[in-house]
Amino acid sequence: MDQKNFPNGISMEQAMAFASTPAGQQLIRLLQQKNNPDISKAAQAAASGNAAQAKDALSSLLSDPQIQQLLKQFGG
Repeated sequence: MDQKNFPNGISMEQAMAFASTPAGQQLIRLLQQKNNPDISKAAQAAASGNAAQAKDALSSLLSDPQIQQLLKQFGG
């Protein structure tokens, strides 16, 4: 896997584009509300291009139904 792509093949550019959409902004707000230290770890991993490590850091949050719904809009 290219480290600049998420495991599902979505590029970092696509992720950044999604972040600017209403659904992306809602997802960011939800993640911020969770105030989970793993979010910082995931952000650092994503910034360094390590999508797999970022996803691992967020695994506990990925089970949240609201987050899952928003990710479906992203393609995840």
